[in-house]
Amino acid sequence: MKYYLAFFSLLSFCIIVTHASQPHEDFLQCLSHNISNTTILAELTYTRNDSSFMSVMNSNIQNLRFSFPSTPKPLVIVTPSNASHVQASVYCSKIHGLEIRTRSGGHDFEGLSYVSEVPFVIIDLRNLSSINVNVDEKTAWVEAGATIGEVYYRIAEKSRNLGFPAGFCPTVGVGGHFSGGGYGPLVRKYGLAADNIIDAYIVNVDGKILDRESMGEDLFWAIRGGGAASFGIVLAWKIRLVPVPSTVTTFIVNRDLGQNETMKLVNKWQYIADKLDDDLVILIRFSTVNSTQNNKVILQAQFLSLFLGGVDNLLSLMEKSFPEFGLKREDCNEMSWIESVSYFAGFPIGAEMENLLNRTQQWLFSFKGKLDYVKKTIPENVLKTMLEKLYEEDVGVGFFQLFPYGGKMNEISESEIPFSHRAGNLYKILYYAQWVQKPGDDDGSINWPRSVYNYMTPYVSKSPRSAYVNYRDLDLGKNNDKGPTSYTQASIWGRKYFGKDNFKRLVHVKTKVDPQNFFRNEQSIPPLPLPLPSQ
Repeated sequence: MKYYLAFFSLLSFCIIVTHASQPHEDFLQCLSHNISNTTILAELTYTRNDSSFMSVMNSNIQNLRFSFPSTPKPLVIVTPSNASHVQASVYCSKIHGLEIRTRSGGHDFEGLSYVSEVPFVIIDLRNLSSINVNVDEKTAWVEAGATIGEVYYRIAEKSRNLGFPAGFCPTVGVGGHFSGGGYGPLVRKYGLAADNIIDAYIVNVDGKILDRESMGEDLFWAIRGGGAASFGIVLAWKIRLVPVPSTVTTFIVNRDLGQNETMKLVNKWQYIADKLDDDLVILIRFSTVNSTQNNKVILQAQFLSLFLGGVDNLLSLMEKSFPEFGLKREDCNEMSWIESVSYFAGFPIGAEMENLLNRTQQWLFSFKGKLDYVKKTIPENVLKTMLEKLYEEDVGVGFFQLFPYGGKMNEISESEIPFSHRAGNLYKILYYAQWVQKPGDDDGSINWPRSVYNYMTPYVSKSPRSAYVNYRDLDLGKNNDKGPTSYTQASIWGRKYFGKDNFKRLVHVKTKVDPQNFFRNEQSIPPLPLPLPSQ
């Protein structure tokens, strides 16, 4: 995978004068001057007048809250098939005053990769999805339109003893996932996806394609965890592959929370989950289920685990570190690492690995999620009250997920990349609701995770109350639709995502590489026209 590191020659059209009356017509005419093959241009672009516009628009919408006719739509969708198409799209959007939303997998929690209240163009990277794995170097070049599932599959094609520390959901696009951090079952062993990125190609505001060397270390730092959409359009990532054993062991064990011993297990988990062997991760998902005994709705804790080794070693480790759990051999399944990827994605044991190549989710819902980081163990009575709030979600389905940190996450400095949530965090909590929605009826379900989040305020991280940019949350604040956003205003949400010092550095980088704030969205990093404050 190679991109030419030079300014894209826009033929002789430095300024294009047209008599088109609509912004999208100006934009398309500009593209026609810079993509000379009219057949290719027609295949790449979709306007609202095209019969296939809505099918292309909706094909990558993973949150159905943003799939209704009332949702703001782009003027044009561009589906580039090579780097020059991206460069032309940036150039033409810039000179005709259209904002860009860049979409790879469409999983943005608030739809910011494909929704905006201002006139905009979507650059949909679905056609830029090639993956080149180099087993000898233990690296891979991954185009930004690829999905996590495709990355996992292509690595396993070449080696069953190499993997990559990214997320659980195979349909997530790597463009956003990598640029925001990206965590999954290997995070305690190898850190985030962004911690394992060693190069990238990005189209900047001037239409140039830059690699790590030509973009400089400041910009390379910013796009690995700071959200690349604030700085340009990433074309491809070079990732460092990590070793995985031939055999890993998984378990998924459900426990009824009506039993006191289960609550004691949850409480013990708080104290040990971040201190377990780096090869072991145990997360907990809480939800309501229908009891098979009395047909009542009950609370259930689901313990999910990946261990990088065989079952005998896992049983020995659990007996030493978490004997109260009472893990049994029959609870466990030995498999390859790639099979564990499929298993945690929801496919049954023995399912075809080609399922990971499917870019479409099996089920789609409307959803709202909020996230907290926990630095001190939460009192057991508070946990009980939090869990009982699952009964209050009566519109759709709610769950809480507790994911432990520790291990490698404690070893990496909070300033190594913009993702700052490192040592000192025991675990994070995701409050999540999903439901089948009709237009205008989502207030109840959206407000449920908000109410739980509000209840948990005294028991989670403070000053700032931390958040994760890949779990985008517009409740934290957003930029102005018109006019500049002040540093103080953006700091309200920016410090929560990145911490004070990292956010300040991101603003420095933005001011240097995109001072006119061309690459922007409702929560993009703003530039400053004035020197940054000293504090």
